[in-house]
Amino acid sequence: MITMEKSEPPVERWEDGTLPAGVILGEGTIIKGKTALRRFFSEQETGLIIGRECVMDGVQFAAGKDGRISIGDRCYLTNVVLMCELEIQIGNRVMIGWNSAIADSDFHPIDPALRIEDAIACSPGGKGRARPAIERKEVIIEDDVWIGPSVTILKGVRIGAGAFIEPGSMITRDVPAGMRVGGNPATVIGKV
Repeated sequence: MITMEKSEPPVERWEDGTLPAGVILGEGTIIKGKTALRRFFSEQETGLIIGRECVMDGVQFAAGKDGRISIGDRCYLTNVVLMCELEIQIGNRVMIGWNSAIADSDFHPIDPALRIEDAIACSPGGKGRARPAIERKEVIIEDDVWIGPSVTILKGVRIGAGAFIEPGSMITRDVPAGMRVGGNPATVIGKV
């Protein structure tokens, strides 16, 4: 996880707006895109921290009130959606291709009866009714990982250092370091 001194003043490097509270960008990092932080609702002291020399081109940071997203140094993400209710950690020198999505939650119950209960709670007729508990598990992507376009990474997954994820893959379980995976669900193809 990245840490920065609290004494550093915030630096505005979002081309299309003012950074909300809880967002810290490292030196030389830039966020591009009008909708990048439209769904950023983290109430954490540091809800989004991005290291040095990163480009976040068209990335959408969708974080709930408990969400924490950390991204290392020299990463490039293009048109990626990060859906975070708990924690998403991305290491250094990670590349993620367009139309990829990472989610640390299902965002609704899987059980049919609980889904109905959830729909009622979220409806105008719910009148403040509490939503059922929704499972959340952190996603960790280690250093030097390459993730191709149109990849989906689901909750609870750890992708080991140096892994290579083929375009269009569905990642539902851990990926060992230095391995190449692909498919839906993704399976090991071989070593990088």
